[in-house]
Formats: sequence, structure tokens, C-alpha cells
Amino acid sequence: CTFIVLSKDPNTEVKNSDLQDTNRMIGDVNFYLNNTDNPHEAELEVMIAEQQYAGKGVATEVLHLMMQYAVNDIGVDDFVVRIKDTNNASIHIFENKLGFKETERAPVFKEVTLRRSVCDDLKASLNQWTSHANRIKYALE
Repeated sequence: CTFIVLSKDPNTEVKNSDLQDTNRMIGDVNFYLNNTDNPHEAELEVMIAEQQYAGKGVATEVLHLMMQYAVNDIGVDDFVVRIKDTNNASIHIFENKLGFKETERAPVFKEVTLRRSVCDDLKASLNQWTSHANRIKYALE
């Protein structure tokens, strides 16, 4: 599942036509259901490609939205991320903002694995963090 991250003007209502404006695309957030041993585990990844939006909380916000969708709409009960061990900003977001815990390091891949199980506290937090969001039905016009 992929969400495209668009730049936003907080004073402007988003319309379907805005969703096709590639000039507003600043990144994406994804989850994959690729663990055959646990079909309810989602591997998350996020990319904010436009540097002017880095460090502004955009990644944290879109991860909240994606996780809320994954839990409430898809039935995900475990999350995993694999991050380059030099990507301190992403590690900080997942550990300090989202409560993930390091479970593994793979020196050969220079990668750290972090996990977070879904519990009632996380569900409540996700619903609170995303209470400001409105869903927009995407339809080509």
C-alpha cells in the first residue's frame, strides 16, 4: 500500500484535482505485507524526497496516518522497519516518536531492524494523532 505525500497549504481544502499535481509530490509512505509467517505484519518505509520538508514532522505525520490505516482498515498487528544504520533521523522517528524498539542489527547490510506490536495504547494514540485528518475519496475526473 502506498500513500503519496503532497505538500499542503493548511488554509486550502484539498481537491481530487490536487492529487494529480505532481509538483506537489514531496515523498511517499508505504507498507508491505510480505511476511508469509505473519500475514498481519507490515513492513513500513517512508521517504520525504524534498529537502525543504525534512525535519518538519512530515514523516512522523504520514507514518501516523499510514499506521492508523494499516491497523484499522487492514488488520495489521505488528510493524517492522529496516533502516540503514547511518540514517539517524529515521531511527529517531521510529524509536522516539513511534515507540519502535531495535530488535536486530545486520552489519553486512549496514541495517537496523526495529519493531512495534499493536496494542490498545498504540491504537488509541494512532486515533488521537490522526483525529484531525479527513479522508478524501480519490477518483479520476
